Amino acid sequence: MPLQLFDTTLKLQGFEIDKARAEFDVLDLGGIENRQQALVKYHFTNNHFYNSLVTDQSVSWEELPVLTKQNLQQALHKRLSKGFTTKNIFKGKTSGSSGHPFTFGKDNYAHAMTWAAFHKAYSQHGIDLNTSLQARFYGIPLRGKARYVELVKDFLSYRKRFPIFNMNEEVLQGFVQVFSKNDFEYINGYTSSIVLLAKYCQSKNIVLKSSCPTLKIGIVTSEMLFPDDRLLLEKWLGIPIFNEYGASEVGLIAMQNTHGDFEINQQNLYVEVVNEENRQVADGEIGRILVTDLYNKACPMIRYEIGDLGSLKTLDNGTRVLKDLQGRTSDVALLPSGKVVPGLTFYYVTKAIIKEDLDILEFIVVQKQPAFFEIQYVSKSDMNAGIKKNIQKAMDDYLEPGLSLEFTKLEVLDRSKRGKLKQFMSEV
Repeated sequence: MPLQLFDTTLKLQGFEIDKARAEFDVLDLGGIENRQQALVKYHFTNNHFYNSLVTDQSVSWEELPVLTKQNLQQALHKRLSKGFTTKNIFKGKTSGSSGHPFTFGKDNYAHAMTWAAFHKAYSQHGIDLNTSLQARFYGIPLRGKARYVELVKDFLSYRKRFPIFNMNEEVLQGFVQVFSKNDFEYINGYTSSIVLLAKYCQSKNIVLKSSCPTLKIGIVTSEMLFPDDRLLLEKWLGIPIFNEYGASEVGLIAMQNTHGDFEINQQNLYVEVVNEENRQVADGEIGRILVTDLYNKACPMIRYEIGDLGSLKTLDNGTRVLKDLQGRTSDVALLPSGKVVPGLTFYYVTKAIIKEDLDILEFIVVQKQPAFFEIQYVSKSDMNAGIKKNIQKAMDDYLEPGLSLEFTKLEVLDRSKRGKLKQFMSEV
């Protein structure tokens, strides 16, 4: 049995994880409004950056400004509250997948609360961050200090990393062999990469859990999880799959619970969905997702626009769940007719047809011009003319007639430096 390295490491760095986990377990969700008001009052008193954005401190919550990534793209020390410096807080960087990377800061207790949220969410699925061995499908720097930092973090977090920048058949064969030699309890990582593993298992008629009987669950994150991908994963990995939604700057936003509901983390975060006037919309209505870290005193993350579209729903027991998650607000296509559609629309249309061809491993859609789209795909053979014709017809039917398509076969799709796969990109 491994040592409690994960929690011990947090404590050695000054993060009171035991205290945070104890508080997290007994938080009164009815007291969220009081915590909101206390947080705003604290930053009005102690944070010059936040005061510069709010001209009238008597406004209601919905009249407070929405913090954008552009607001936060300035030196971290200029955004810190009194008593905090870049030396006595937790610092991190966003991935920049939205096109707006920035450095963020959290006071030590806020960071401990972030990890308390992960502890709680994972424990409901029988996973202990200290003792459950993780198979981690993420990117990693290829060289230098940054690579060794990630490897040390992997050791302390009790996880073994599977690099995902090259996942050809030979590499995937090696991955399956690693599973057969280790007592992994869960898989965690980017959806598209774990889907590739499942497709390899399908091609070899192998259920991964038969090679690694200790496997309990899979947790996919950072990319969309489509219903047919879930079915593929659960069949060929042999384990239930749960979706996770989070961001490095605020931590865990939502995770599927044991009932399959995409449960919002209401303990240390306040999540809202708003319209163009920054007003909260009714349950079930799609809007922009805003997140507030209720514990971060070092740096205000109040009504922070995460960059995604979605909707919320309140269950009969009061649990708030993420009903829809439609991808990034920036991932939209403006068509020649003036119609604006989410980029995922293209993905749904093409995926339904492409799945007929088992040779096609993965693909992305790139808008080159308002009426011109390129579908880049990885396949063992060229896409056949029939599937190309069906995709063109679906584009005409579901989007609008007159859109031109080009199909490009590649050996590897272009991923970001962290290994994420953006399924739709607009270059317009």
